Amino acid sequence: MTIQTRFETADNGVNVAALMGAREALEAAPEAGQFTWRAECEWMNGTHSRSTVSGFHGLGAEQARAQSFTIDSDHPTVFAAEDKAPTPVEIVLSGLAGCLSAGVAAVAQRRGIQLRSVRATVEGDMDIAGILGIDPDVRNGFSAIRVTFHVDADATDDEIRAVIAQSQKRSAVFDIVTNPTNVEVSVA
Repeated sequence: MTIQTRFETADNGVNVAALMGAREALEAAPEAGQFTWRAECEWMNGTHSRSTVSGFHGLGAEQARAQSFTIDSDHPTVFAAEDKAPTPVEIVLSGLAGCLSAGVAAVAQRRGIQLRSVRATVEGDMDIAGILGIDPDVRNGFSAIRVTFHVDADATDDEIRAVIAQSQKRSAVFDIVTNPTNVEVSVA
């Protein structure tokens, strides 16, 4: 089976033609590729907060979402909290899994690989002695993150590994968690 035949028959719900069209348009006008993503967060009570995502800047203009999205975060009861939502670090792990999984679907579609199921398990190791101020030599963030994919597809194991490797290579969230980013915090 050729890649072309596979491409025509694979349907993973990704509009590859539109993605490739967007890529070509951005190659012609690279300034349109400068995006600013935003989230606003409001403290609710205790360690419970609610973030809202409703718009962003991209393609040279403000972009409105069809709807606003809310993401709550909290801490579990073992931290004397109310456990109303996942912790912020769990949301980061979820973001990594979501970004990599979306990439798997897009790359598989582009390569003509029909997916039947994709499941990513993400684990992050953390010593909370840093966060709690017990040990100043312990970093506050993850010491390690592991992502394990379980993929059922019309493809060989090597093809699946190649799809996952390409997804990892192009993942914004993978880049965010594996490379330093300048973060500025201010008070208005």
